[in-house]
Amino acid sequence: MLVRLLRRLGAATAVATMLALATPLTADAAVPATIPLKITNSSGRGDAVYIYNLGTNLATGQQGWADANGTFHAWPAGGNPPTPAPDASIAGPAAGQSSTIRIPKFSGRIYFSYGQKLVFKLTTGGLVQPAVQNPTDPNRNILFNWSEYTLNDSGLWINSTQVDMFSVPYAVGVQRADGSTASTGHLKSGGYTGFFNALRGQPGGWANLIQTRSDGTVLRALSPTYGIETGALPSTVMDDYINRVWSKYSSSTLTVTPFSNQPNTKYYGRVSGNVMNFTNSSGAVVTTFQKPDAASIFGCYKYLDAPNDLVRGPISRTLCAGFNRSTLLVNPNQPDTTTANFYVDTVTNHYARKIHAQMADGKAYAFAFDDVGAQESLVNDGNPQQAYLTLDPLS
Repeated sequence: MLVRLLRRLGAATAVATMLALATPLTADAAVPATIPLKITNSSGRGDAVYIYNLGTNLATGQQGWADANGTFHAWPAGGNPPTPAPDASIAGPAAGQSSTIRIPKFSGRIYFSYGQKLVFKLTTGGLVQPAVQNPTDPNRNILFNWSEYTLNDSGLWINSTQVDMFSVPYAVGVQRADGSTASTGHLKSGGYTGFFNALRGQPGGWANLIQTRSDGTVLRALSPTYGIETGALPSTVMDDYINRVWSKYSSSTLTVTPFSNQPNTKYYGRVSGNVMNFTNSSGAVVTTFQKPDAASIFGCYKYLDAPNDLVRGPISRTLCAGFNRSTLLVNPNQPDTTTANFYVDTVTNHYARKIHAQMADGKAYAFAFDDVGAQESLVNDGNPQQAYLTLDPLS
């Protein structure tokens, strides 16, 4: 989202917020100050569950947390070194049970952890999010995950996300005014185990993304962004594909049509040396990209930075999706929304490929701009009656 906590929330939330802010208010879309979130524990685990609702109050811009009644509490001032944050945990439902909390107009995350409360601290700049790629992070050995959401006057956007890691499974949903529901995020039967087995079998260092606790519990797989950062994944893992893309578009044109509702808005990319220049229909150069590396591709940042504008950002989002899905060589017209073309190259984002393969509806946020081509695990409603968070089995 445009709103950020101290640590980045992931582009899934970014998309939700941009959509929310872009949606015009209507007189009959009176979203109440809070709505119920029903949490169902279908995990089959006997551990205690702890829930946290953390984010930014959209009315005031303050960072803080909401209690079970949806009341907002601003974080106190932090320190350097970081100081402990107030205990914002809410008791979650036992296995086989459900409980309901209320969520306010917020942009943020709903964390849930099994067996232990999460450790949050405050710096002078705000909340420190868990960073389990760091071996000294106090949350590294805790089984946890989170959903991202925005609730504002235009409605609810809530998604599941694997942008930072793939961990304990869950699904999200919304009940509409007519009583119908929409949900996303469920894995196929056996999909949790299936994902980790598939990642272990992928050569090239991908199995190194998996983090396991000393008691043998599989905790998560880090995203390849953090795999590159920590050295678990070779920084050269995408080089062959990048070089082939650079070679192809040195002698041919990559056409990007970034807005599905503006088919006449096109940009044309050609490689010259170490850069890809994009021109508009008049032939004027509108933006230039340095030759990316794997970190830029997996994180959709650095050389593929995507500012919140109407030119570079949308082109970068499209390039990022094309690189992660390895569609840039099979189709010179991007974005390519033909899922049969996704991830077929031997050099690709195998983390994202294996996540999508295990999703019941095929949808996920496996990298920052996985919403390009509507592949994201997001539900939205302008008049939400209730939201849902279902904790699924680890099988």
